[in-house]
Amino acid sequence: MIYASPVLAPTSPAPYTDEVISRRISACPKLASLQSVNRALGELVRSDRSLNSQIAEVIRRDPSLSARLLRMVNSVYFGLSTRVNNIEEAVFFLGLRQIRELSMATPVIEELEQLQQNVSGALPWKDLWSHSIGTAILTREILAATPLHIDDDTDYLVGLLHNVGKIVMAYAFPEELRQLMETPAPTPADHARRERELIGWDHARIGADYLRRHQLSEEILHAVSYHNEPDRAPRHRLFAAAVQVADHVVRHKGITGGFEKVDPITEDAWVNLSGWRILYGADGPESMLARASIANSLQRLPTMLQGLL
Repeated sequence: MIYASPVLAPTSPAPYTDEVISRRISACPKLASLQSVNRALGELVRSDRSLNSQIAEVIRRDPSLSARLLRMVNSVYFGLSTRVNNIEEAVFFLGLRQIRELSMATPVIEELEQLQQNVSGALPWKDLWSHSIGTAILTREILAATPLHIDDDTDYLVGLLHNVGKIVMAYAFPEELRQLMETPAPTPADHARRERELIGWDHARIGADYLRRHQLSEEILHAVSYHNEPDRAPRHRLFAAAVQVADHVVRHKGITGGFEKVDPITEDAWVNLSGWRILYGADGPESMLARASIANSLQRLPTMLQGLL
C-alpha cells in the first residue's frame, strides 16, 4: 500500500527574540527633541509674566515653527477677515495653550521626518503626523474632563507619541512593516496582535521601549505601551485610556494614520472600549457629557489639522 506524504501547512517565520528586537531599536537614532521639547519656549509660555513680544521673539528663531504658527492662525479654523503676517499678532490670536502644542509637535515631527529619510520606499508619513496630532489634541481634551491633575504637557505628549513605534518599525523592521500594512485587520487591537505574531512585539511596546531610551516619564511610557489595552496598564491607566479613545475617535473621522488596513470605526464604537469604561464607568451622566464633548471636538478637528500640517 502506498501512503501519500502529509501536506504540511506553511508555517509563519518565528518572531524575533527580545534580544534582537531590543538591539534593532537601539540602532535607531535618538531624537534630541524628545529630551528638550523646546525648553526655552516652554518655560516662557508657562510663565504668567511672559509678554507676547518675548514669546514671539523665541518663535522667530525657529523658521519651521514660525511657518506653522502663521499657517494655523490663517487657516479656516480661525476665520479671520484679514491675513496675519506678524508673529506677535499670531501669538495673540492663538493663545498660550496652542503655542505650547505647536512648540512640542514641530521639533518632534521634524526629527521624525529626518529619521524617515533613512527608510527606503514611500510611506504615508503625513497621514501619520495628522493622526498623531489629532490624537494628541483629543487626548488632552478628554483628560481635561477627568479629576486627574496635570501641571505639564504629558496629556498632549502621550497622544502625539502613541504611534512612534510605527516609525521605529519602518527603520528597524521595514519588510515586516510593509507586510503588515497590506494585511487587513478588523480593529487596531487585532492589527497589534498580528504585529506580535510577525515580529514578537507590537508597535506600542516597540515605541515605549524607544521612548524609555530617551528617559521620558513613566506616565508617557505606560500610555504608549498600553494604548491598545489600557485595562492591562499597571499604573497611569487614565492616560492610556484617553489615548485609546482619542485614537478611535480620530480614526472615525477618517484620519487613520495610513500604516494599517483596519476596518472603519463606526460612530460611538469607542463607548465599548475598555478605555471608555476606565474614564467614564457605566453609561451614566458623565458618559453622556463625554459623548457631547467628543462630537463637538470632531467638528473642529479637520480644520485645526489643516492649519497645522
